[in-house]
Amino acid sequence: MVGILNKEVNYLAEDSQEKEGLSFKEQILYDLAKEKGTEQPKLVEESNDLQEKLGLGQSALPSAQEEEKATASETDIPKVQKEESGEPEPAPLESPLPTVEQIEAEAAAREEEKEFNTHTTKVPVSYPTNQAVEETKVPKELVQPAVYGTEQDTKKLSRSNRTAQTINTKKRQNKIAGKIVKTVLILLLLGIGLTGFFAYRYVTSALQPVDAKNTKYVTVKIPTGSSTKAIGTVLEKAGLIKNAQIFSYYAKFKKYADFQSGYYNLQKSMSLDTIAKKLQQGGTDTPQDPSMEKLTIPEGYTIDQIAKTIAKLKKNKLSSDTFLKKVQDDNFITQEATKYPNLLGNLAKKESGVKYRLEGYLFPATYNVTDSITAETLIDQMLAAMDKTMSQYYDVLASKNLTVHDVLTIASLVEKEGSTDQDRKNIASVFYNRLNQNMPLQSNIAILYVQGKLGQKTTLAEDAAIDTNIDSPYNVYKNTGLMPGPVDNPSFSAIEATVNPAKTDYLYFVANTETGNVYFANTYEEHEKNVQEHVNSKLTQSSSSN
Repeated sequence: MVGILNKEVNYLAEDSQEKEGLSFKEQILYDLAKEKGTEQPKLVEESNDLQEKLGLGQSALPSAQEEEKATASETDIPKVQKEESGEPEPAPLESPLPTVEQIEAEAAAREEEKEFNTHTTKVPVSYPTNQAVEETKVPKELVQPAVYGTEQDTKKLSRSNRTAQTINTKKRQNKIAGKIVKTVLILLLLGIGLTGFFAYRYVTSALQPVDAKNTKYVTVKIPTGSSTKAIGTVLEKAGLIKNAQIFSYYAKFKKYADFQSGYYNLQKSMSLDTIAKKLQQGGTDTPQDPSMEKLTIPEGYTIDQIAKTIAKLKKNKLSSDTFLKKVQDDNFITQEATKYPNLLGNLAKKESGVKYRLEGYLFPATYNVTDSITAETLIDQMLAAMDKTMSQYYDVLASKNLTVHDVLTIASLVEKEGSTDQDRKNIASVFYNRLNQNMPLQSNIAILYVQGKLGQKTTLAEDAAIDTNIDSPYNVYKNTGLMPGPVDNPSFSAIEATVNPAKTDYLYFVANTETGNVYFANTYEEHEKNVQEHVNSKLTQSSSSN
């Protein structure tokens, strides 16, 4: 009951609010219309007519209409609530019709109210702006970007246009693909070219010396049976070459083979060719001082030639003049004769006309020379080597009544006249046969020595035209017996042939300088025939070297 009463009170309150602002007649008409169920707009229109009839101002109408609309909207809310709640709507209260006095009193009160309402009062009103803005927003579904060439537009295109469009698209794609392929090929070729260029430069650099200015020696050991690749590895680790693999390939390309084992003193300034040739020569059994230098004296060299070879030493500052001065020093020779009595016990006297007393006594071999070696030390090493070579013949020479000086003198001629061991034995027998018959030796070698031409290349014509009348103790064409001393430093082969010559009856021999063959004869007539055939017929064609 209380709820029903509250609703009825609210309804009456709302109804009274709607009537506020209306004249008395308007309120009556409003109630009648409400009871009959007539529409409100008609009431409003009638009220406007009444206002015109009653002479009410226009200023009051808008406010009255607004109030009417506000009240109408407010009255709708309770109706909806009532319909939703399902509660029975209370019956309207019956009210008696007003009397004339009541109507006039209400009219007077309304007139006062109108005078009071001619002055409007502003009432602050708040509006839900957020809600209004949200309501005015355009839905996202309706906002779409402008699209050209849509599916509908495409459908409108003709078949020919679509085919042309497809062909153009493929052409553009093929053109782009072609450019990509061309770019890739260019980059690939460029990469190959750069790789080849740098590879060529690397190989070329690897063939060059590691350090062309570094002359310091480095000692390396090449083990026995080492392959070319293994040798290259040893050299690379020692810093003598740049790449072991390239050294191996280069050795095969240049056909370097027969590398020898042993210890080597090599330099970083050496090229691959120089190192390869050194390895072919053979190393030493024990490590040698890197500062040492090898001095090689060829077989049959004279003292003058040895002096020139010494002058070519790179490390040692020993000069040829210093060497020649020391080799002719009588005090030094006497000192050495005391040291090697069997070898130097019967040296030629200076008065004999000998050019160098020690000529023939310096054994031809390879010597290790330090940078501080002296001429005195070097000559002593050569004499020691000759003494060691001759030591095996000292007893044999004594049994044959031969001296070391005689053997070395004959051997110096045998060295130059023959090239093979057998020829040398036969030539030695010719000299002994001539000496035994008191015949001159008649060897051009001795005269060339006096002339200072021994060891130089001469023609057959020069040999044939040699001055056999020269005034010299070395002229064995005029003088019988031996020269004052040897004319060169003979090899072991020549010494062996002289000590143990062949047993022959030969008194003559002539050599074909072109072939190296030696032709022997027992008689002069036979000898003349050999000379004509092997020498005179070739005078204008050949040359010889002694």
